[in-house]
Amino acid sequence: MTISKELLDELLKGCERPEDLLGDTGLMKELKIKLMERMLGAELTAHLGYEDGKDAPPDQANRRNGSSAKRLKGQDCELPIAVPRDRPSRQIALQSPAG
Repeated sequence: MTISKELLDELLKGCERPEDLLGDTGLMKELKIKLMERMLGAELTAHLGYEDGKDAPPDQANRRNGSSAKRLKGQDCELPIAVPRDRPSRQIALQSPAG
């Protein structure tokens, strides 16, 4: 995937100092959080078989059931993320490529 110059310009709009990009409330941290939450939501969609915001199939007993706040520890920071749950509270586990 290639990120267009226009998209990059939009993301960087308002970034004037290094902290705006790399700080504790900077763009890089926000992107990591949003991408992780999107990935976890997609994994739950694949597990349940229906999109978030749509009706579940009539024969589907399992449903989305909100999310839990978690802190994901990485090499450079901790990320507060919302981990989606399904009805039996099966939390989506992050798959680490290197254990």
